[in-house]
Amino acid sequence: MSTADITVYGIVGSLRKGSWNRLLLESAARLAPAGVTVTVSDLIGQFPLFNEDLLAQEPAAVTRMREEIAAADALMIATPEYNGGVPGVLKNAFDWISLPLGASVLQGKPVALIGTSPGRLGTARCQFELRNMFVFSQSPVMPGPEVVMPFAPDCFDETGHLKDPVATERLGVLFEKLRAHVAASRIEVAAG
Repeated sequence: MSTADITVYGIVGSLRKGSWNRLLLESAARLAPAGVTVTVSDLIGQFPLFNEDLLAQEPAAVTRMREEIAAADALMIATPEYNGGVPGVLKNAFDWISLPLGASVLQGKPVALIGTSPGRLGTARCQFELRNMFVFSQSPVMPGPEVVMPFAPDCFDETGHLKDPVATERLGVLFEKLRAHVAASRIEVAAG
């Protein structure tokens, strides 16, 4: 792996097998440029509701996701927007993964946000909330380009592949921004 190669850990904010956001993240993985590897996680559906009583015996899925995020260079979150905000399943996962406060695997981990929904606003409100959530874990969220695709059914072909040219172009730029951020972080650590 060269110093320009990065690994991206993908999380889908929907449990539905055929969700538009799963299709979006899988399309992003296929469209990733050379040297960028994207892994799509299926662990989020195995998380119990966050309960501090369970912290002493952390659920196996939480431990595994924590380890997989730690091993990745960056995160990519593909999520729908429910009731104008972050889906409960995604919020629940971050309540688990963000611990311990100030020393979680999310600290300093760059994040790219993408999303699609059938509505006309795409996932703009959800992504705004997520940006605020990542302040607490000290995770730098890429400022753009925004991938907040409206009218999800029109964005994919009959095989579930992304056909929206604007989204495809923005994903390419987003991957390059992630790669540049990771490379800068590596230089900083090496100089450190």
